[in-house]
Amino acid sequence: MAKSDDRKFIYWFSELGIKDVPAVGGKNASLGEMFANLTRKGVQVPNGYAVSAYAYDHYITSSGIRGQIEALLKGLDPKNIAQLAERGDKIRTLIRGTPLPKALEAEIMSAYDKLSQDYGGEVDTAVRSSATAEDLPDASFAGQQDTYLNIRGHKALLEACRACFASLFTDRAIAYREEKKFSHFAVALSIAVQKMVRSDLASAGVMFTIDTESGFKDAVYVTAGYGLGESVVGGLINPDEFYVHKPTLQQGYKSIIYAHLGEKQRKMIYTDPATSGGKRTTSLEVPPEERRRFCLTPEDVLTLARWGVIIEEHYSQEAGYYKPMDMEWAKDGQSGQLFIVQARPETVISRRETGVIRRHVLDKMGPVLAEGMAVGDLIGNGPAHVIKTAEHIGQFKSGAVLVTEMTDPDWVPIMKIASAIVTDMGGRTCHAAIISRELGIPCIVGTGNASKRIAMGQEITVSCAGGSKGVVYQGLLPHHAEEIRLDQLDMPKRPLLLQQSDPDRAFPDAQYPHAGVGLIRIDELMRDEAKVHPLACLAFAGWKAAGDNAELVQQIEALTAGYDDKAQYFVESLARGIGRIAAASFPRPARVLLSDGTSRDLDQLVGGREFSFSADERNPALGARGAARYGDLDYEEAFGLELKALKMVRDEMGLGNVSLVLPSAQTAKEARVVTDKLGEAGLQRGKGGLELHLLVRTPAQALALAEFAEGFDGFVFDVGGLAQLAQGMDGSNLRVRDFYSETHPAVLTLLELGLKEAKKLKKPAGLANIAPGTLAFYAGQGLTKRADYVVARPEVLPKWREALLEAEGRKG
Repeated sequence: MAKSDDRKFIYWFSELGIKDVPAVGGKNASLGEMFANLTRKGVQVPNGYAVSAYAYDHYITSSGIRGQIEALLKGLDPKNIAQLAERGDKIRTLIRGTPLPKALEAEIMSAYDKLSQDYGGEVDTAVRSSATAEDLPDASFAGQQDTYLNIRGHKALLEACRACFASLFTDRAIAYREEKKFSHFAVALSIAVQKMVRSDLASAGVMFTIDTESGFKDAVYVTAGYGLGESVVGGLINPDEFYVHKPTLQQGYKSIIYAHLGEKQRKMIYTDPATSGGKRTTSLEVPPEERRRFCLTPEDVLTLARWGVIIEEHYSQEAGYYKPMDMEWAKDGQSGQLFIVQARPETVISRRETGVIRRHVLDKMGPVLAEGMAVGDLIGNGPAHVIKTAEHIGQFKSGAVLVTEMTDPDWVPIMKIASAIVTDMGGRTCHAAIISRELGIPCIVGTGNASKRIAMGQEITVSCAGGSKGVVYQGLLPHHAEEIRLDQLDMPKRPLLLQQSDPDRAFPDAQYPHAGVGLIRIDELMRDEAKVHPLACLAFAGWKAAGDNAELVQQIEALTAGYDDKAQYFVESLARGIGRIAAASFPRPARVLLSDGTSRDLDQLVGGREFSFSADERNPALGARGAARYGDLDYEEAFGLELKALKMVRDEMGLGNVSLVLPSAQTAKEARVVTDKLGEAGLQRGKGGLELHLLVRTPAQALALAEFAEGFDGFVFDVGGLAQLAQGMDGSNLRVRDFYSETHPAVLTLLELGLKEAKKLKKPAGLANIAPGTLAFYAGQGLTKRADYVVARPEVLPKWREALLEAEGRKG
């Protein structure tokens, strides 16, 4: 362990720990902490050494340049961009041109020789800044200094060290310290000299042990791109993205609950400075066939996630409180091994006020101009200011929406005065995402072409309020914010369960108090996640081999990029959609409603018209749905894929909180046909705690509930469906709306009888699919007291809570 008053120039990582920030800065202290304590737990960290903060102070003092730097900084106005640029350039030129003290040079070179000897030859290193104020919880200095890659040999190393010292005085770093009220000489710079991982031959990226948007704590978030990690960190690409569920991962399951194939347009690789004008790295386009593949294997993702959990647990234990982590990782293309090359505390989302749910809502929609990955959950609007290059940033006006290809730290001054940010490239860990979180402004990254589709001065609204997908709308759309303080929230005695089929909303909506997820509709996941008809996935290989349905084949290939086996794509798309929702609810129940859409709904899936049942159905609402369709020989294989997805969620991901809801079984015989198929697929009721509930939609079911008692663990009354079939009316048809009612006496009678019978059978029964205005009436009639729970969509939960509290004689 180093001492902050040690007058040492060099510390090896093995000598350092997390308390050594004063001596070697945050980055080096953390590398030492991991190297010394976590390598024995299996976390691989490349070796290296730190050039100390004392070495920096000794350098600028003994060389006589400190006084010159102070003179250049005196009277500086950081808002005067021209003055800032001129003085910053003079300081950096001064430092780069001033030789290091001979004793310091000698120790840097000696340590480099030892590192080379340990690795069996002249070693390639990354030379990174490690400021003594960097990564502190009250001031994020991340990205303010520079990094130099593929540094070999004494001469290149010494030049890189001087350049690294000089980067303490980049324009952005000077302005940042001025804003945070840090003395320029209270911050010293240490340098990390670390063996590089040959990720230029493989892949690299960033990992967080918390969801960076919602603050959900039970997921590890991994991003990945080909080549050196700067392509991901710098926002040069749209990376692959993964979420891994921590609790089930720690139980030994392969709990990847999300996998998104990024474009990964470019990669940074080594180049020979002798033949490239002194450049040591270069950026290349990634071939299309590589872009269509994930750059990590599932086992790589799981290994990184396990390491992330180990690192988080270690740092949390050291701190004495929960401390989520932000890490950089790299995969060596020569050895195939993974390494953690940097770790620091996450300092934005984890510091948000807890116990408060803030929901931002658009009051109306408009034409969609662009879509990408949402950063945060805010909404902003204003005139678009489209900027192609940094030379035009001086023209940016306060309150405008910054629209550009990508940002870097030089853009921070205009990002601070933007109402929102939209970029063509980057992922949720790129520069624009990090800074927008810190500034608390809405940001959408990875749109692909927003800077081309949005015109200069066009009035736009940037919405990140819809989950992980961000949308740019035309026009200045009205919106409002809602706030719920959980410590002031009185909850009804009757449990509230979520009706949730949007995986993008699963993590943020999980904050609201609820007893689990009562309905996850597979139909909606097929439409929004898989998008391709299951039978089309099965038929794809045959079509392609025979040259049939060429246009359809091309469309399916585009949607299923990254998967050679299209049926497996369908299975994993469903499984990971269910998995994210179930993980957000874990260990509370998450009940999945087996597919129940009309034949016309299936027709809308890609390839669906090739397998349509709808031509024979005059009334699709009463056609081949649910249980009646599962046993049809023309659909049986498709249902089999649905069951494979469910088995993957329970057995591979370990989400044993997932149970099933069977729709549309009118008789016990029909129900047995389905339960037999479930058993054949390894989804036996009772095995591993698997429950099977029945969705009660028809009068026949409600009146003959006892017939189903033996085969089910409970009942869910689909109020909307029951009301339509009891009255023979389509509740969505405007022509009959004045006559249709969920409070019709027949509906109330059916619910009274059904709930009474469920109680007699000692089976739990819930109410679902209720119009917002109906619940209060049901509560007043005493129906909610007879139900064991109510299932509600997240956006209406507050209203339903109020209605139930009022029925209980309590105020909301």
